[in-house]
Amino acid sequence: MIVQDHPHFCNMPEDMRYYRPEHFGEGFIEKSMVFLLPERLKKFRRNLWHVRRNPGDDAVYMPLFRVNCILPSEPAPAGLQGPFDVYPFYTRTTKTRSRELDYYVLFIFRDRMSWMRCKALLEKS
Repeated sequence: MIVQDHPHFCNMPEDMRYYRPEHFGEGFIEKSMVFLLPERLKKFRRNLWHVRRNPGDDAVYMPLFRVNCILPSEPAPAGLQGPFDVYPFYTRTTKTRSRELDYYVLFIFRDRMSWMRCKALLEKS
């Protein structure tokens, strides 16, 4: 996978969890979710993004929108269920005109040092 204009990225950790509403509204279901980011990764919470595949056959992705996330030390979001395990976190597949959309959640970094620090923390788990 290549993330457009971002040479450094990591997958989200397996111990990440999420909260969701009982019923999803219209639009992106992910925008109504809140992810519970492990405490060790708190410095990277602004780097976590949903990415979407560009049209075409190439495996090129573009940042879509920033993930809403909280830390375990913060209060649980009101009115949401969870926390649930992240894999898999989709409860339904988003489609447009009978075509499934391809989405991922990734940490995206602007510099190599941040990427290396986060990667080291992810490998410790």
